[in-house]
Amino acid sequence: MNTVKTAVLMVGLTALLVAVGGLWGRNGMMLFFGIAMVMNFVSYWFSDKIVLKMYGAREVNESDAPVLYGITRDLAQRANMPMPRVYVIPSDALNAFATGRNPKHAAVAATEGIIRVLSRDELRGVMAHELSHVNNRDILIGTIAAAVAGAIGMIANMAQWGMIFGGFGGRRDDGDRGGGIGAILMIFIAPIAAMLIQMAISRSREYQADASGAKLCGDPRALANALRKLEMGSRQVPMDATPATAHMFIVNPLRGGGFAKLFSTHPPMEERIARLEAMRF
Repeated sequence: MNTVKTAVLMVGLTALLVAVGGLWGRNGMMLFFGIAMVMNFVSYWFSDKIVLKMYGAREVNESDAPVLYGITRDLAQRANMPMPRVYVIPSDALNAFATGRNPKHAAVAATEGIIRVLSRDELRGVMAHELSHVNNRDILIGTIAAAVAGAIGMIANMAQWGMIFGGFGGRRDDGDRGGGIGAILMIFIAPIAAMLIQMAISRSREYQADASGAKLCGDPRALANALRKLEMGSRQVPMDATPATAHMFIVNPLRGGGFAKLFSTHPPMEERIARLEAMRF
């Protein structure tokens, strides 16, 4: 169901791009989409180096971090995937993430805090979740969603400037000028709708990584217990993370409630835990 939901949301995001692209015609839409793709492709290709350096992560081997490295190696073998590079983040916060453009160029990182606080089974559940992100190609899915949402934002932004300076500056394929109340609504609503869909895609991939990770480690309750500890830990020791990378972590390092939940990259923790505890193998 998570895969189906992701597919439906991606179709909706693409349809929104086509709709807002009508403000500038097909050529304008393709231009902005191309710019967004290039920007996000660079981020996707170098994401591992960028984010690992951002958080001061250091690569470790089995002698440096025997438990973390051993768990990751065993899970990678069980998943029949290449061994990813393993990193430790010098932070007392409780969190972890995976990065890399594909299973052959993947890396997993865990904070010193998570290694110290979680039991072996709980840490195994967390790393299974992260390896599932790699196996499920979630980094690629997130990059495509970001590219489409970015293109929608660019088109709407340029259309706003076009209105300010008298006209949209682009023509529809049939030669008619874009405009009217419908176009104005599209300019202001489309970027918000695109962001909401992008965040919904991110949440669906978290649910999928939880389910896949639970199957990989063979113990959904261990992952559920880990998430419970991580949620409590993130409140006690917040992680100094940027909004641009928040979606990568197993637990959202940013705080927000109420209306902000619609723009959250992570599902409600209580729902994630409930789904895991309901799983039976």
